[in-house]
Amino acid sequence: VQLQASGGGLVQPGGSLRLSCAASGTISDINNTGWHRQAPGKEREFVAFITWSGGSPYYTDSVKGRFTISRDNAKNTVFLQMNSLRPRDTAVYFCAADSKGLRVPITSSRRFDSWGQGTQVTVSS
Repeated sequence: VQLQASGGGLVQPGGSLRLSCAASGTISDINNTGWHRQAPGKEREFVAFITWSGGSPYYTDSVKGRFTISRDNAKNTVFLQMNSLRPRDTAVYFCAADSKGLRVPITSSRRFDSWGQGTQVTVSS
């Protein structure tokens, strides 16, 4: 499975961005997908999760009510709509796919075995 993330950029506080993650390769192996982010000097952290069928969305507390994860079945693409962005949301955002069904919490990066290249999101005035 290969993942290609896009959609990052510079936005002012309170603004919006939509990240996309296009999957290719053995799509049928994918069980779940997610977004993680890594700010400078910090560890990578979980942001959002959704099953490959588009169900069971789950978010880290800091983005609930502001971010929405979704999936386009026809395009094999996962989206992360980010509204009301804050400077603390500044990070490199990575999409990830789980194709091995490991018994690891969905919030753990160890759950995911394929990663996109990351896209930079900067929230600043």
